[in-house]
Amino acid sequence: MSPPAKDYLHHHMTEQAYLDSEPYSECRHEYIDGYVYAMAGATAAHNRIAGNVYRHIGNHLEGKPCQPYMSDLRVKVGRQYFYPDVVVDCSSLSDQSTFSESPTLIIEVLSKSTRQTDKTKKLLSYTQIASLEEYVLIDSEIVEVEVLRKQAGWRPECYYLGDDVTFNSIGLTLSVEAIYERVQHQDVADWLAKKAQMAADLSAEG
Repeated sequence: MSPPAKDYLHHHMTEQAYLDSEPYSECRHEYIDGYVYAMAGATAAHNRIAGNVYRHIGNHLEGKPCQPYMSDLRVKVGRQYFYPDVVVDCSSLSDQSTFSESPTLIIEVLSKSTRQTDKTKKLLSYTQIASLEEYVLIDSEIVEVEVLRKQAGWRPECYYLGDDVTFNSIGLTLSVEAIYERVQHQDVADWLAKKAQMAADLSAEG
């Protein structure tokens, strides 16, 4: 096997060199257009959102052929490799698999450092995957869930607090509130306060 890889922020590398060195790297790297990109650490909000979605999807898919994976499983598109925050694969990956080539659903949680890539390069790459039915972008800095569906020609639909989001590819509906559970945004706090006040008003009326 190859020796441990150096950590590169942005460095040219052959596909084989990337595949040989990535298992030894101290941090994860995505491979895009012949370059490796070190992945920055995520915020607590980012992790909470990804964890919420993964938990709900995992519970929903229990006992079913499709399975969700967290961000350590790569998605391979041609000669490019990405680490989505959550991916659902229905192809019965082996225990030794390190990447999926036939995902059904891909979810990325947006941050300042990833927003541009997630909405451009990754969007163009992911929508080339024959098996992919939905690509979901969840913002970690504002409350917004953007869903792009193959069936709708990859046109984006946006959802906000008070809305429900249906992932048609796996038959799961989640509220935006559930996706952002325990995320400490002011608009989430305002929404919860408003719900509590409405419940109190209804109780008083009863």
